[in-house]
Amino acid sequence: MVNNSRTKNLWPRDMRTAREIQNVLSKRVKILPLRKAPVHVAGVDAAFAGNEVIAVSSLYTFPSLECVKDAVWREEIRFPYVPGLLTFREGHAMINALERLRVPADVILVDGQGIAHPRGIGIASHIGVILRKPTIGCAKSRLVGEFREPRTKKGSWSFLYYKGKEVGAVLRSRDHVKPLFISPGHLIDIPSSLGIVMECLSHYRIPEPLRRADSLSRELSRHRRAIPKTGCEKQCSLSKK
Repeated sequence: MVNNSRTKNLWPRDMRTAREIQNVLSKRVKILPLRKAPVHVAGVDAAFAGNEVIAVSSLYTFPSLECVKDAVWREEIRFPYVPGLLTFREGHAMINALERLRVPADVILVDGQGIAHPRGIGIASHIGVILRKPTIGCAKSRLVGEFREPRTKKGSWSFLYYKGKEVGAVLRSRDHVKPLFISPGHLIDIPSSLGIVMECLSHYRIPEPLRRADSLSRELSRHRRAIPKTGCEKQCSLSKK
């Protein structure tokens, strides 16, 4: 659990300590091919309302993409908005939302960066190291790096480079739309990350599990009084489609 003795000191409120934690945890990030095909994939995202962050995780079967469960967690914002330190603002709530799914995800899609980060540990990598799960960063915009614009057809992609190293891929997820920035978080590599993301695409720019988590988190941020302080878990049939 997030609040046990192994993880309770990983959520500081000051930037200096946060960067120190990133430097330590970055050494634990492992980028390697996904060992086996997942059975369940989850997407996790967060939205804000007042002084609270509301995180939603959505669990899907893979590769059939049938929605199984959604889980929600709300808590007080612990950290200011600082580029490169998104983990410390949203990550604690996201992990709690993932843990409330009860059915474990084999791969987790995170709205944010993986290793495509100034210190090599974006929010997807951070969550992966803590949960010891394969994670993929799926961001709508670039944080670091250079790339060649991929072709306009769905499925076209190019490598994202940072300081001469391949740290991700720039993927056209639909014809003639802005690309997504895909970077492995932990226990997965760039080709495996691309394969999972492509399998999770339907008719939209964003992979389906992440699209649902994003939509629900924004909806619930407008109706946060309906969310118990301890969070909640629901079958997808009871939630927004």
